[in-house]
Parts: sequence; structure tokens; C-alpha cells
Amino acid sequence: MNKALRSSSFVIAFSTACAFQGVAQNATLYQQSSEVNNLMVLYDADRGSLSRFYAIEGSPDRRQRLQDLQNDYSKKLQQLKFESLPVGSKVDYLLFKRNMDAQLDLLREEEAEVKQLAPWFTFADKIYAIEKIRRRGYQQDAQKLALTFNSLASEITATSKKLDKEGGFDISLSRRAGSIVRGLQNAVRSVNEFYTGYDPAFTWWTPEPIKKLESSLNDYAKSWSQKEKSAPAGKDDGSGIIGFPIGQKELVRQLQAEMIPYTPEELVDIANKEFAWCDAEMLKASREMGFGDDWKKAIEKVKNSYVPPGQQPDAIMQLYDQSIDFLKKHKLVTIPPIAEETWRMSMMSPQRQLVSPFFLGGEQLIISYPTHTMGEEDKLMSMRGNNPHFSRATVHHELIAGHHLQGFSNNRNKAYRHFGTPFWTEGWALYWEFILWDLKFPRGPEDRIGMLFWRMHRCARIIFSLNYHLGKWTPQQCIDFLVDRVAHERANAEGEVRRSFTGGYGPLYQLAYMIGGLQFYQLKKDLVDSGKMSFQQYHDAVLAENAMPVEMVRAILTNQNLSKDFKTNWRFYNK
Repeated sequence: MNKALRSSSFVIAFSTACAFQGVAQNATLYQQSSEVNNLMVLYDADRGSLSRFYAIEGSPDRRQRLQDLQNDYSKKLQQLKFESLPVGSKVDYLLFKRNMDAQLDLLREEEAEVKQLAPWFTFADKIYAIEKIRRRGYQQDAQKLALTFNSLASEITATSKKLDKEGGFDISLSRRAGSIVRGLQNAVRSVNEFYTGYDPAFTWWTPEPIKKLESSLNDYAKSWSQKEKSAPAGKDDGSGIIGFPIGQKELVRQLQAEMIPYTPEELVDIANKEFAWCDAEMLKASREMGFGDDWKKAIEKVKNSYVPPGQQPDAIMQLYDQSIDFLKKHKLVTIPPIAEETWRMSMMSPQRQLVSPFFLGGEQLIISYPTHTMGEEDKLMSMRGNNPHFSRATVHHELIAGHHLQGFSNNRNKAYRHFGTPFWTEGWALYWEFILWDLKFPRGPEDRIGMLFWRMHRCARIIFSLNYHLGKWTPQQCIDFLVDRVAHERANAEGEVRRSFTGGYGPLYQLAYMIGGLQFYQLKKDLVDSGKMSFQQYHDAVLAENAMPVEMVRAILTNQNLSKDFKTNWRFYNK
């Protein structure tokens, strides 16, 4: 080969190698990034900086600055050429835009409610102005400030007395007022902590006036708290659980935002169809156990299989070992060794068991079981509700391949995606209950009853939570439904309903378990049952994309051609 030819061959070989290397680098890049990633990272950082600087909740300068931020980044996002993006980047674009639009809606809602409440906060701007000066550490006229504090305290006290005589307020306005007062309290506290002891004049003039101002704000906060408790939707029905139904319109809006194209009534219908399947399977198991069609007696026997106090952690460990062996034997999902190594156990406090009567999971498995401080009846109900057959259905839900593996994967795959939704988080964990049922993980009728109990429970969650938020059921009716229809222990049913409506969960959270699980299950049918993917390929692919609405997972895994004006349209339930 002559010198020129050798040189030409080298150039071709080098160029080809570089091309392959470039493809490999792009593939690696897209495992952790996208064309939208940089904007999202900058947005999160800017929002964090602004939120810390404009820290006073409800203040007009905070609201305006955050509105400007949303508008600025919306314009930057629009500059990306959407049509030329790969599908994963299109998903980032659509969800990032959705989140920013939602933030703008919340800020507009705040602005409208603050405007309605303006007559009750005529003093707020003076406090905001004092805190604004404090932020940069400017010295203030302490003697003048003391007079202002006294004047503000008197004005707030008078307003508070007027409020006490006023009629009822809409729950949203009462809550907004409470958040404004908290912001004002934080502003006054910020000023006091900054200057007292450091500024001699402030320390001389203001101690008593600022104490009066703080006291008046505390009383005003209590007045608004009473208004919130006395709101029409906030009455106690005898259960001691006071929640606030959001109504049909807001339910539909939130479902659309979560990319669930069903009405609340359609979701209740889905739950009833799934319940009918559970009923039929429960009767089969009950008959196998010799109880005929009296399935509640079969459940009673299963409940009484509980282990003695002190032995629950060991029982859970045995169930975990069986679950992890099953996952590996059937090659269902990749289990990183460190994920298997680093989960741990803790025990749940008696106080937390009032709202979480069953064990919880993630990197830490939190075991709910009686302590010596609980009454005898409560001890028995806790043990019965956490018996090994019930727990068999949820060990994999809480650990691997459920919540612990989810969290582990989210920290290592596309961690910039902050699109978390309970339809992904809880839906994925519940989906594994479907899969292990299909693959015969339950060993006999008692295990099947344990798994069916939880499946019925998730059907019930859809029915009682939606009926409650539609204004059709009270909390007590929800409790009774769980006891009568699912055979819950009453204390556990009360804890479940209390958790649902006062535990800080969103209105869609409890229905997201079954509905999200059904979404993943239908996607499994499309990709695994059709032979396009193995179980392991499908499950690994889901975890590699991080949390997002399941319809967007589907779009990525099926390489859909998404449009810029995408609207949810996946009717995933076909029974």
C-alpha cells in the first residue's frame, strides 16, 4: 500500500471511529440530560435564589418577582425548536411548560385572593416595607419604628375584633389569610432577630412595642384559624376528621394536569369494575379455606395469623427475602447491589400510627406495630392489620421493586426531572402487586386473601376519596365503607381516612395507587405481552426515565411524535 493510500485509509478509519464515539457520547448524554435540561436547572436555581431573597409569604414583591420569573423562562423555552427535539426532550419541554403554567396560575390565584382580603390587611404594606429595608441591613430610625410598631399593634387588634364579629369566609380565603398572617409574623421576627442586641437604638426603643405587635399578630392568626375551622365544608361529622372537599370542577382540572383523561365518575366506575374482580377472587379463596361465601370469616382467620410483639421485623425480613428471590428468579428487573445493600428498618411511633396504621417504605422501611404505650384494643388491631399475609402484598411495594428502587433509580437517572406524581410513584409500586399476583407469588388462599385485601383497599380509596371530594360522602361514611366493604379494623380505617383528608396528601393521591397501577399494567400489555420487550427491559426502561405522568413514560417508550399543543388522550382502561 502506498503512502498516500495509507494516509487516506487512516483518515477514514479515524473519522469512522470518531463518528461511533460521537454516537456513544450522545447516547450517554441522553441518559442524564436533554436539550431542555439546562433551562430547567437554571430555572430551579433562579427560583431558589428569588424565593430565599423574597422570603415573605404573601408579599407583593415576592409574588411579582416570581411571576416575572415564570414569564421570562416561558419565553426562553419558546425559543427552542420543539419539532426538532427527540421525544424525551419533547416530554421535558411539555412537562416543564406545564409546571411553569401551573405556577403562574397559582400566583394569579394568590393575587386575586389577596385583593379580596385587602380590607383585612390594611397594615401589611408597612410591615413589608420594614422587612424590605432589613434585608440589606440598613439602619432604621428606632424611635420612629417603635411608634410604628405600637400603631400597627393597635390597628391589628382592632381589625381582629372586627373579624371576630364577621360572618363566615370561604375556606380558600380563610387559608390564604392564614398564610398572609404567617408571612407577616415571619417578617416581624426577621426584623427583631436582625437588630435586637446588635443595634443599640433598636434594642433600647423597640422591645415592648415589637412584643405588642407580635402578640397582636398571634391573636389575629388565631382569629383566622377559627374562621377556617368554621368554614361550611369544615364541620365535624362525628368522626373528628375535618377535611375540605374540592368539588367536581377542581377534580377535573387536577386530573387533566396529571394527564388522566377520565372524569371522577368514570374513575369510580373503573374502581367498581376492579372491585367486582376482587370480589370474585376473594370468594374463590374463601371457599378454598372452607368458609364458603363468607369471605369476612376467611379474612378474620388471616388477620389472626399475626406474629407476637417483637417478632414483626423478623417476619418482614422473611417476606422481603422471598420477594427479592422471586424477582431475581423471574428476571423481572435489574437490582443494583447497593440498592439491595442500603435499605434499613425503623419502628413507627404510636403518634404516627394514628395516620399510618400500616408500614411505610422507601430507603427506610418503617414498621407499624404496637408499643407498650398503646391500649390493649389498639395493640390487637395493629397486629391484626399487619399480619404476614397482608404484609406479603406490600413488602415489594415498599422496598424492591417499589419505593426503595424508585428512589434509588431517581437519584441516578435524569435527576434533573422534577415531574413527580403519585400516579408514577404509587402507581408503579402497586403495579408490582399486579405482576406478582399474575406470576403466582401468593402461595395459597391465605396469601391471596392478603393480596386481595390490599387490592380491594386501593379500589375503595378511589371510591371513598372521590365521593368525599364530590361532596357525596362524609369522613364517617368513608370509614364505614372501609370497615364494611374491605373488612378493615375500625381504628385502621379511621387512620386511613384521617391520613387521606388531613395528612397533607393531595386530593388525587389515594386514587393514584390503583389508577397509576392500571396505567403501567396497560403499558406492560402493549410492550411486554406483545413481545416487543422482556419484563426486565420494560421495567428497567421505566426506571431510567425518572418520575413523570405515565402517559409521558408511554410516549418515550413508544417513541411517539408529540405535538407542541399536546393534550392528554390515553384511555388506558379497556375492561
